[in-house]
Amino acid sequence: MNEAPASRRAAIWVVIVFLLGAVVGGMFGYGYAHRSVAAASASMPEPERRARRVEQLTHELGLTSDQAKQLDTILQQWHGQAKAIHEQSDAQFEQLRQKGRDEIRSILTPEQKPKFEAFLQKLDAERKHNAAK
Repeated sequence: MNEAPASRRAAIWVVIVFLLGAVVGGMFGYGYAHRSVAAASASMPEPERRARRVEQLTHELGLTSDQAKQLDTILQQWHGQAKAIHEQSDAQFEQLRQKGRDEIRSILTPEQKPKFEAFLQKLDAERKHNAAK
């Protein structure tokens, strides 16, 4: 009599594991597909991305050619302003990073400083590598 419930439990576990595998696989597939699309558009030059966006909105909204030209101008101006803000914030962040590193250096012993510099070189190389992706 114990065999029937045990085999039933085993069958339930097989079904649960199968369903979990399908859900997890679906999530990874969805994430990979969307990451690939985002990475492809990020590597595309700005004018080409802008042209695609204008084309997409023209199609979806039924824009006239005059509206499409105005939209292109708006997107171009917006991109320039966003880029300027981004560059400014990058510079401010770099200043903050250097200030923090200098504060850390001030508490280190002479023996620890070379190790910290090596750590920073490795960290900067990793950040540069990740930014290139």
